[in-house]
Amino acid sequence: QITWTSLLVLGYLFYLLLGAMVFQLLEKQSETHFRDQFQLEKLKFLQNYTCLDRQALEQLVQVLMEAWVKGVNPEGNSSNPSNWDFSNSFFFAGTVITTIGYGNLSPSTVAGQMFCVFYALFGVPLNLAFLNQLGKGLSAHLITLERWVQKPGRAQVQHQPILYFHLAVFLTTGTLLFLIFPPLVFSYVEGWSYGEGFYFTFITLSTIGFGDYVVGTNPNKHYIPVYRSLTAIWIVFGLAWLAQVFNVAADLMEKFLQLRWYKPDFSLAEGATTKLEDEPEQPRVHIP
Repeated sequence: QITWTSLLVLGYLFYLLLGAMVFQLLEKQSETHFRDQFQLEKLKFLQNYTCLDRQALEQLVQVLMEAWVKGVNPEGNSSNPSNWDFSNSFFFAGTVITTIGYGNLSPSTVAGQMFCVFYALFGVPLNLAFLNQLGKGLSAHLITLERWVQKPGRAQVQHQPILYFHLAVFLTTGTLLFLIFPPLVFSYVEGWSYGEGFYFTFITLSTIGFGDYVVGTNPNKHYIPVYRSLTAIWIVFGLAWLAQVFNVAADLMEKFLQLRWYKPDFSLAEGATTKLEDEPEQPRVHIP
């Protein structure tokens, strides 16, 4: 009989292998195309500007890469807004304690790196406690309603649809506020497509945070000062809501797999019952 733990480990490994194969199938050819295209563009650049050699061009590319790693966008000029004004710093602090970590911006000074370590050391547990409390507040009405429906003596069949209705309202409202409407705003402000905005929304709220799409980083656009701060507040509430959804989904998946694969062996119980029926009744000892 397959145990629940063994089944979970096998399913986990299988899901990782499946993801690896699908991502390789979808992305490897595109990566090869862009790599060849980039090399071709470098050759064209050297042909147009004969005063440069390949070594000088590679040094320029290295400078651009170092600037990007330090959070400096190579596009534009020195008049680009700072990455470390209060609004952007507030947004960065939120990505640290929520463990999103986009990777497009990080402290470059030793003092900033050391502070980031201790800030995350205390901030991550604080964020988890805050999100846990916020999640309890979001789902408190559902817990109260469930207890009311399951109260002894109450017709649960009659009131069960009420619980499902409130659960549907909770999921629908959260989906609209945190997954459907925000991509419309990001598409308008950032110039992304709706699909790109939805991709950024989910990758952010699930704390995956690749960093390929980050709000407020286009040097050619003018953002209001509180844009990224408001985005950080949206992230906090979205994290609490999506965490509740993930918890419910995990519970449902666990119960489904346990019911599907971890079934009791009724043949043993039937054999034991038959054996008891065949044996003569033994005298019982009463213990007061």
